Amino acid sequence: MKTYTNLQHKKVLVLGLAKSGFAAAELLQQLGAFVTVNDAKPFEENKEAQLLLEKGITVICGRHPEDLLDEGFELIVKNPGIPYTNPIVEDAMARNLPVWTEVELAYLVSEAPMVGITGSNGKTTTTTLVYEMLAQAHKKPLVAGNIGTVACGVAQQATSENIIVTELSSFQLMGVSQFKPKVAVLLNLYDAHLDYHGTFEAYAEAKFAVTKHQDSSDYFIYNADQAIVKRYAERSKAQLIPFTTKGRTAHGISADETKIYWQGDAIMERAQIALPGEHNLQNIVAAVATCLLLGCEVAPLQHVLQQFSGVKHRTQFVSNRQGVKWYNDSKATNCLATKSALLAFTAPTILLAGGLERHHSFDELGDALTNVKHVIAFGETKQRLQKFMQEKGIETTLTDDVTTAVHIANQLAVLGDTVLLSPACASWDQYESFELRGDAFINAVNAL
Repeated sequence: MKTYTNLQHKKVLVLGLAKSGFAAAELLQQLGAFVTVNDAKPFEENKEAQLLLEKGITVICGRHPEDLLDEGFELIVKNPGIPYTNPIVEDAMARNLPVWTEVELAYLVSEAPMVGITGSNGKTTTTTLVYEMLAQAHKKPLVAGNIGTVACGVAQQATSENIIVTELSSFQLMGVSQFKPKVAVLLNLYDAHLDYHGTFEAYAEAKFAVTKHQDSSDYFIYNADQAIVKRYAERSKAQLIPFTTKGRTAHGISADETKIYWQGDAIMERAQIALPGEHNLQNIVAAVATCLLLGCEVAPLQHVLQQFSGVKHRTQFVSNRQGVKWYNDSKATNCLATKSALLAFTAPTILLAGGLERHHSFDELGDALTNVKHVIAFGETKQRLQKFMQEKGIETTLTDDVTTAVHIANQLAVLGDTVLLSPACASWDQYESFELRGDAFINAVNAL
């Protein structure tokens, strides 16, 4: 871990605990800061707060005092899930106090170069691919960020021999000040999390922060097939590495119907790739470009692509029961992700969808419904989904949750069908995370 002295003897407020807040508080204390933690969960129910108190950190639990910032804090490190409309965050910004997420701390203390991967869809698959490829090439990667491991915790253990592969959400990227990955990846930009960001422009600017502080010694890999991403790439000061799946190009990484090309030269056959779906091809070429830029040979990358068949909750094959194939795509929390999943299948499909009501349009699903024979809708959006599907001539059944949806699908499915959980909505109306929603699906399928 690098020695970072700029936080010594500074008063820092950690707002919100969970894994990221806990790790940030511990690191800040190691860096010599005077740390106070504020979390809404009552102290007697808050194990993280209890542990931090034992370490000598000031803990305020059960409420967010309106006058908290009068204590003279010089920095706020907040949990990414806490919106900028939170009164304490609004107060901090009005006072011109910096508001970070723990990703910034990770960058400041990391001895290892960092890869930053973001986008509306495909982050986890791309991050996992990069990690597996680097590991196969003996580059000693570590994985961190939105994928489930706290970046600043990983950074403390990393050495200059490692590479930290970081999946980054827009929530995390809003809280960076100097973060400068060696390789940054922007996969795509679509409407998402507008309830948090307010506007698409604010959301896109948050995503752009992955390359905002890069310079000519760094690389920015971006989706050249999407006009909005190309416009943002023009603002980057890094070396630009475009990717496209629309045909061979002389610069960057590209793919046509048969091959993948690096700087115009063919490097592998698409027939070697195990991971299905056109949407995954974009993730694959972005991952391959990342690893080539980090000094990998092609052979280990080919080996991974021949073996890698997907990530849990992302078009994950669950079971083949009596000729019916079941897939878990619980990570599909927006229409684009569900559309991409639907386009990966040609068999008659029973779609399980629905979830948190964000009042987003389902129109984007329209031209991907060709093979959908029935929809089973659940959650807050089920009535709107039913109306939309009826307009498309697709029969829809309403139910309570994922578990009951599985039982209904089991009654409807016949030999040769695919049953796909791909909700097109966030999970938070019924499940604490898309992972728990996906686990409910897997458990229900296995219990049939």
